[in-house]
Amino acid sequence: MKAKKIITAGLAAIMTMSLAACGSGSTASTGSSAGSGSAAAADSTAAASSSVTAASSSTTGASGSSDFLSIEVGKTDTDLTGTVKFLTNRTDMLKDDYNGTTWKDYIAEFNKVYPNIEIDVEGLTDYANDALTRLQGGDWGDVMMIPAVVSADLPTYFEDLGSSDEISKIYNYTSGKTYNGEVYGIPITATTPGFVYNKKVFQDAGITEIPTTVDDFLKDLQAIKDKTDAIPLYTNYVAGWTNAKWDDVIGITTTGDDTYLNQKMLHSKDIFSDPGDGTGAYNVYKVLYDAVKNGCTEDDFSTTDWESSKTKLNNGEIGCMMLGSWAVTQMQGAGDHPDDVGFMAFPMTVNGKQYVNANADYSFGINPDSKNLEAANIWVKWMTEQSNFSANEGGLAITKDGKSADFYKEMEDAGCIIKENAPAVKGEEDLLSDLNQESELNIGSDDGSRNAKIIEAASDGSESLDDIMNEWNDKWNSAVDDLSSVSSAS
Repeated sequence: MKAKKIITAGLAAIMTMSLAACGSGSTASTGSSAGSGSAAAADSTAAASSSVTAASSSTTGASGSSDFLSIEVGKTDTDLTGTVKFLTNRTDMLKDDYNGTTWKDYIAEFNKVYPNIEIDVEGLTDYANDALTRLQGGDWGDVMMIPAVVSADLPTYFEDLGSSDEISKIYNYTSGKTYNGEVYGIPITATTPGFVYNKKVFQDAGITEIPTTVDDFLKDLQAIKDKTDAIPLYTNYVAGWTNAKWDDVIGITTTGDDTYLNQKMLHSKDIFSDPGDGTGAYNVYKVLYDAVKNGCTEDDFSTTDWESSKTKLNNGEIGCMMLGSWAVTQMQGAGDHPDDVGFMAFPMTVNGKQYVNANADYSFGINPDSKNLEAANIWVKWMTEQSNFSANEGGLAITKDGKSADFYKEMEDAGCIIKENAPAVKGEEDLLSDLNQESELNIGSDDGSRNAKIIEAASDGSESLDDIMNEWNDKWNSAVDDLSSVSSAS
């Protein structure tokens, strides 16, 4: 077997990870419960504690390969027998009391079409790290959520599902798992970054329009502070990964240019400088810095709690939180006021228009060495084309004819332009990861320590925002000098 290398999760290229449930590693086999109901997004701290009763007694492997694109769900090999081992980040969905559609429910629906294929689900506690270890060991199963591997290694680890030209006729948001024109992963869902907010809190503060600029948003936070008892903006500092979510809008939202993040930025200097028009990465971090400085966040950021914050937002104790659209269903299910929970795009306007990054979440990857390759292909096909998983979990449509959660239409009706960041140009697929490693800035990873510094500095006045941005510029510029040809700053 040829050598395989893995990049650490902290240095991964831009990816918006599903806030995977962190619990004890658990397994589940093919279920026999009733069909799917409504679902909530992932609970990042839920522990999986139950297993699913097997409905199929057959575990006979059906070896061989299958052309992924040629499979027609419900028509191709419905009598196929086999077992698919599936590694997932969603340990919360292994719990019978999960407030949504469980893996047991999805498997039961799948088995109505493919009764002889058993799905053996294993949830990993610390998925980002544990999945990398399992992948490196080689004995991980048949299907997994692809962890942070460098793009050049996708062909080593995962089945080639088809050319980008062909895949893009059916699926959305596959560019992040494309290498040399071939696709190696299909997103389980796709989401957008922004603010989950309490509509009633905003109304009580006299806010009648969704803010579309940084200045308007900061004024709204001040109005919530002055006119209500709610915490205007909750940082969720202690959780760690929540601090990293501010990076997720860099790209289309901050520039209006879908080629900026993975192409132009990699050859630009001073990317954290203030362009002077309320756009750019600088003004993303300005929202966080000024909110803390102005007392529009919790009194003591060191005491925040992720789990209780869901209920607090639901019942109006919190005005908003910077997260992603995946969090809407979690907040709606966390209390008695689901209709008060809304979602808004990041308040930034570029040349009169508001743009929203559409980011693929974890993607299904299939083991090319699987002894049940055809069954693995069928499971992924069914999950992405038939299960309605993405819409159930507050996501965008994964297929061209698929369904998105309702609130995305509300954003589009309000004039927001939802787009996906364009992929890196050929030969530069790993340049962002390399620049992240060289600069130690880890833009777009789940390492929130860099952005946590903004909260700390704004709270005690130890550094100005400009001081922090200049430091980051110096680190980035040095990395660009070492690794990349340079164009004018964007």
